[in-house]
Amino acid sequence: MIFTFLALIVIGSLLLSLPVASRQEPLGFVDALFTATSAVCVTGLVVVDTLTQFTLFGQIVIILLVQLGGLGLMTIASMMAILLGRRISLRNHLIMQEALNQFSLEGLVRLIKAVGAVTFLCEGMGAVVLTIRFLPDFGWPRAVWYGIFHSVAAFCNAGFDLMGGFRNLAPYVGDWLVNIVIMSLIIVGGLGFSVILEIWQKRKDMRRTLSLHARIVISASAWLILFGAVFILIVEWDRGLAQLPWPTKVLAALFHAVAPRTAGFSTLPLGSFHSATLLLMTILMFIGASPGSTGGGVKTTTFGTLLALVVSSIRGHDEVRLFNRRIPDAIVRRSVAIITIALALVLTVTMLISLIDGQPFLPVLFEATSALATVGYSLGLTPLLTPLSRLILTVAMFIGRLGPMSFAFALAHDRVNAKIRYPEEKITVG
Repeated sequence: MIFTFLALIVIGSLLLSLPVASRQEPLGFVDALFTATSAVCVTGLVVVDTLTQFTLFGQIVIILLVQLGGLGLMTIASMMAILLGRRISLRNHLIMQEALNQFSLEGLVRLIKAVGAVTFLCEGMGAVVLTIRFLPDFGWPRAVWYGIFHSVAAFCNAGFDLMGGFRNLAPYVGDWLVNIVIMSLIIVGGLGFSVILEIWQKRKDMRRTLSLHARIVISASAWLILFGAVFILIVEWDRGLAQLPWPTKVLAALFHAVAPRTAGFSTLPLGSFHSATLLLMTILMFIGASPGSTGGGVKTTTFGTLLALVVSSIRGHDEVRLFNRRIPDAIVRRSVAIITIALALVLTVTMLISLIDGQPFLPVLFEATSALATVGYSLGLTPLLTPLSRLILTVAMFIGRLGPMSFAFALAHDRVNAKIRYPEEKITVG
């Protein structure tokens, strides 16, 4: 998986640095590498404006990298093999199991088929609706291209846009159709393909038959979006939302509660938001989407497990319980490790960029979290950073796409014999 993403990034960097990819001067190596990494890691952080810098060729390269990075090259290769009637090797089965966050190989081919069906159905429907909406504004050729580009970017949770001037979707802040389509694509793309397949298979009696994983994903996603929307609406009513009529305020608050879940789209300038709102959005970015999805972050199930651990500890339970089920100790330990590693990486990247560029703390923390959670949100800091800081963010996006735990596991797998047990001794904590 690591070398697959590295290969895509290298190829994308070379293509984006070609003169044919730019309307102006070709991108330098660092900027081309940054943009390719941002696309492959479905982030959306940019150092140049996508519309004014890149030609149609460059834009096609970016959205192809987003699609390949969002689904994974091995996933797409497996889809093609299934369509051509070829068998998937055991090695590829194991890689796909890891890529799609599955416990076993059982039902993996069915899941791969579902990934392809859900992806192209959602992206296709989104592209058609957006094309119809963009038609009066841009005419047929651009409307079709804009519809396809933004549909793929939204479903893959990558915040690239073609509106120009670093405006993102600001021209459509009050457009219910565009907002609802983009939010729907972000939510579906961030739920995880296994959850979508399970919802479809058990749609007639979901309350009784959904797995614990699906219930955690759905409930955590719903509560995070609801809490975020209410918080933003209250805090920003007379600030960032002040100039909007009340229905648009509600729409904008809801949109900016959905988008931090690793998508990176915005309809308002983030610099106009209160620092408390930016801190909340940083937390939402850190949590991110769900396992086996196109989104990043530490994932909703990881956050849910940690929350369940805290509640169980407070209540004095010996086991971690959630929805009347017991979560295995191995998963609890993995959740704690993931959040600890991710938090350490965010703080490390924040400190390094603060030392190198001397920028204020909150914007740097916001940018660092956006990179590691593969969100793409920015307070306008990324284009101002030095090449060294951009390289640090590039590495952060790469680690975030692979997953902090997977990356650490690949670098430092301790192969100690599991049969060896050390003496137990208590320590005082808290």
